[in-house]
Amino acid sequence: MKKQILSAVVLCALGLAGCGDDPVVVDPPEKPKLDSQANILAFLDGKSLLMSGANIPSHPNGYNEDIDYGAATQCYKSVTMSVAGGNFKVDSIPGTIEGSPGVGQPGGTCNHEVAKNPLSFTSTSLVMENVTADGSCFDVTFNFPGGLVQEGRGGFSADQKQLKLELFFKGQATGSKCANGAVGADGTVTLNKAPFSGKAVQTYVIQ
Repeated sequence: MKKQILSAVVLCALGLAGCGDDPVVVDPPEKPKLDSQANILAFLDGKSLLMSGANIPSHPNGYNEDIDYGAATQCYKSVTMSVAGGNFKVDSIPGTIEGSPGVGQPGGTCNHEVAKNPLSFTSTSLVMENVTADGSCFDVTFNFPGGLVQEGRGGFSADQKQLKLELFFKGQATGSKCANGAVGADGTVTLNKAPFSGKAVQTYVIQ
């Protein structure tokens, strides 16, 4: 009898037999809803978003990173966005274009690892529209000081760990809204009245 009791105790300790109360099952936390501008901004508030390495596209804002555009360079080492109070603070570290034959001329190469002086600016307002139920696509317009406006489409990855933004300068692109396809959809964008075949999707890791 003692051996039987001890065996039952051992089995109970190892979890191999029913021993009273059922184990407590903890449900995974519910994902935040990203189905509106308010919910998206609440989710991002206080977070930072980093774009670096392979997440930097070849044509940020639609412009070739290998071409020297002077102060408007699209060659980056990294870009960090901090979200607070409904606006985005953008801290970018430009890379260096090597072998450029001149401003606006092709033939150079963006070296992401050789940093130049950092730049910083903060949006004054933004609008997110046509947000899908899961936040995988929404139309977005960012307004910055000096009349700079970026517009296009964005969306979150299924695990909500990345935000992708496909942006262009105001009035330069068509076909860059969610109605035209998902973020980064091939063949939907016309830039400055010409078909755009570059990669403009900026991928940010949410931290």
